Amino acid sequence: MTQPVMERTNASSAPDRDAEEAVLAVDRLETRFSTPEGEVRAVNGVSFDIRQGETIGVVGESGSGKSQIFMSIMGLLATNGRATGSVKYRGQEILGLAPAKLNRIRGSKMSMIFQDPMTSLNPYLKIAKQMTEVLVQHQGMSEKQALAKSVEMLDLVRIPEAKRRIRMYPHEFSGGMRQRVMIAMALLCQPDLLIADEPTTALDVTVQAQILDLMRDLKREFSTSIIMITHDLGVIAGLSDRVMVMYAGKIVETGAVEDIFYRPQHPYTEGLLKSMPRLTDEIGRELPTIQGQPPNLQHLPSGCNFRPRCPYAFDRCVNEEPPLAPFAPGRAKACHLESL
Repeated sequence: MTQPVMERTNASSAPDRDAEEAVLAVDRLETRFSTPEGEVRAVNGVSFDIRQGETIGVVGESGSGKSQIFMSIMGLLATNGRATGSVKYRGQEILGLAPAKLNRIRGSKMSMIFQDPMTSLNPYLKIAKQMTEVLVQHQGMSEKQALAKSVEMLDLVRIPEAKRRIRMYPHEFSGGMRQRVMIAMALLCQPDLLIADEPTTALDVTVQAQILDLMRDLKREFSTSIIMITHDLGVIAGLSDRVMVMYAGKIVETGAVEDIFYRPQHPYTEGLLKSMPRLTDEIGRELPTIQGQPPNLQHLPSGCNFRPRCPYAFDRCVNEEPPLAPFAPGRAKACHLESL
């Protein structure tokens, strides 16, 4: 992956976060899974909010808790999982809401795109059936109205010959086209919030760029709030206004995208950025890596969770867990160091 070329964001002129109601407000979210080997602490006290038309990038290694935050929010946890804390959609508490009530919000006001569309699309049903039932259920449309709206949305996400292709099965589409279908389905009801979980991972770089361009266009057209979950820092750089860096189920740094990329203040964020290849790198130069492995979520280390891998760790890090605390306007980190 090359060094990302970032679009300039307008973070400095963002609306007053206290004056404007959040589309989604999460407070001290905890997610636990019961296993035969013990309890897995997947999400540990996560708090954040997102405003209308804002894009937040959520980045971290596999197992950092990125996806489980949003599976908790959407009520899609496995049967051995449980979530506590508070999740409010436009001021309404939705964590623990009965499935029938949650379904009125899920899919119509909040939609989620998953990494592999082949596991989300029913291989036995034509695309037309899978799209129209969303509109019939959530919008009360007739089949004819729903079909016309579905074709319109496929046109919007640049599916060629949408009127013909909507009668096809998922296996008749390429990977990139299937992902476009998933985006079209997620946007059918024009949701306030779109959660995209690694939506470009399985796609080649050309299709990745097309999908990201499409999401930027949709954000401009519908003023949709977007949460982009990914391990790809280039994706974060090109699309997000703000970034949340996750490690061991916690947010360890957050801030405007330019601050995170050019002035990281947590050793883990610094390590992620240094491990990215750049066009200016000498041929054959060995990339720096973050030493060690992510911690076992059943047996987290004492003090700072990143301490065993941190090149800056000192005595305080062993016994005292650093809280996520603000250190500059719009920025916060969970680290005892004053500055990197």
